[in-house]
Amino acid sequence: MPLPPPTLPPVRRLARRRSAPLLRRPDTSAKRVVDLLGATALLGLFAVPLLVVAALLYATQGGQVFVRAPAAGLAGRPFRTWRLRTDATGRLGAAVERCALDGMPQLLNVLRGEMSLVGPRPEARTDRADRLLVRPGITGLWQVSARSGLPWEEMALLDRHYVERHWLGMDLAILAQTPGAARRHRHA
Repeated sequence: MPLPPPTLPPVRRLARRRSAPLLRRPDTSAKRVVDLLGATALLGLFAVPLLVVAALLYATQGGQVFVRAPAAGLAGRPFRTWRLRTDATGRLGAAVERCALDGMPQLLNVLRGEMSLVGPRPEARTDRADRLLVRPGITGLWQVSARSGLPWEEMALLDRHYVERHWLGMDLAILAQTPGAARRHRHA
């Protein structure tokens, strides 16, 4: 006879106001700690190049530098991803995309807990419920496997494999392979 699913402890509400937010414990899992440390380090490392690129994009576009795209996060929770707007900038936009700087503002989503450094690619909508079991990531298994050279079916299989078998060691291996994959993509 199967055991009943475990019950979750009740969540306490703040007593002062009726519409007060729920109290949440901070996520102290090893993956979240790696996400926070990695995102902070990468933002520190790329702060100056991002500011320079943002200034150049502002000068060439005359306005909006960032784009916020809708995405479905952990458990289907909606959020908006940050990206540099490179669609109307010609050579500069192509260079920013080739250097993979256009997605670096998503590190802000990682710091907010909406995304992870490693996970399936964020999508606005998905018909695959397994993708909603983990946070979407800036990089992932299919990005380091062959970037966009894979058919969609294989990308979906790699995402599913990640969701079913991910662990911190796999995340660290994917993070270690990401710069090489980005370099291969840049020279392709």
